[in-house]
Amino acid sequence: LARLSGDEFVILCEDVAAGAPVEAIAARMEAALAEPFLLSHAEVTTTASIGIAFAGSADHIPEAVLDNADRAMYAAKRRGGARHQAFDDSALRLIGHRASLQRDVRRACRTGQLRLEYQPIVKTVDCRVAGVEALVRWAHPSLGLMPAATLIPIAEQTGSITEIGQWVLEQACPDLRHWRDHYRIDDLAMSVNVSPEQLMSPDFAGRIENLLLTTQTDSRWLTLEVTENIFVQDSERALLVLRDLKSLGVTLALDDFGTGYSSLSYLKQFPVDVVKIDQGFIAELGQDRASHAIVSAIVSLAHALGLTVVAEGVETLRQYEEVGALGCDACQGNYFARPMSAVAVDMLMSDRVDGANPQLPMLASAV
Repeated sequence: LARLSGDEFVILCEDVAAGAPVEAIAARMEAALAEPFLLSHAEVTTTASIGIAFAGSADHIPEAVLDNADRAMYAAKRRGGARHQAFDDSALRLIGHRASLQRDVRRACRTGQLRLEYQPIVKTVDCRVAGVEALVRWAHPSLGLMPAATLIPIAEQTGSITEIGQWVLEQACPDLRHWRDHYRIDDLAMSVNVSPEQLMSPDFAGRIENLLLTTQTDSRWLTLEVTENIFVQDSERALLVLRDLKSLGVTLALDDFGTGYSSLSYLKQFPVDVVKIDQGFIAELGQDRASHAIVSAIVSLAHALGLTVVAEGVETLRQYEEVGALGCDACQGNYFARPMSAVAVDMLMSDRVDGANPQLPMLASAV
């Protein structure tokens, strides 16, 4: 055991196999450090973020192992802290590619490498499709299809996120109009994620207004999803932009609610229409009483404020039954349908009944 610097310590564990034994050691460390102690007659508790790295062969020099453990520790912190995280070799390969990826992402829009997939959002009461969420993918010419979780952070670092976000909107709005007009479905909405940088870019509301006009999209059926980060960065400016967007008639959704710097005051202060409960709480329904209580409280408060509630990441029948019992208005997740191409959405819409939105079967493998 050694102190590396400041509040960082290193523990070397010899003759242990990778996997469960090391996870057990980390869990014991977390439990020991979580024990309360007295400091100036006051009870104090602390937590630790633990990064795990394996030495492997003798080719791994100590500096490399420490560096990998450090990366894993910061990954644990990014996930909320008070947990342990093992270093992933794939993360190291990605880091090695980062410099070239930063160059490549600037060309992604102009070279036609971006793709859109759509995940249905269904009404909880009858599983009819209420809308779709547009999800961007990056078809990298040499690394293959890369998810938004890889693309978005790099795009934010390079300043390309605004261009990519605009591209998504320019693709999603015509798709929405096609589905509504061609299949005569009057209550289908399109949800698009908007990053803080994109929202705060000059005249964002003006560009949305122009897009709605050029694509002949009814503003009522466009939902812009934002996260709580925009309020932390510059709440006054965010409020002005959101008010401008509301004046256009678009719907505003607060995404991933319950994580990060969550504050119930956001629901009162900012003109949002929809609250999307983070999938982390939904995943623990039926297993964790605290998550059940949190989801119940969010639903009750949102409904009292006249807001619609969407449960994200519904993966099982039990979760679907739980969110229904708790009063969530809509839900989204792989239990109903995985993200799909625009062509697959066409197939889905063609199955509508009596001119209404189609009703999704559970685990819709056909799409």
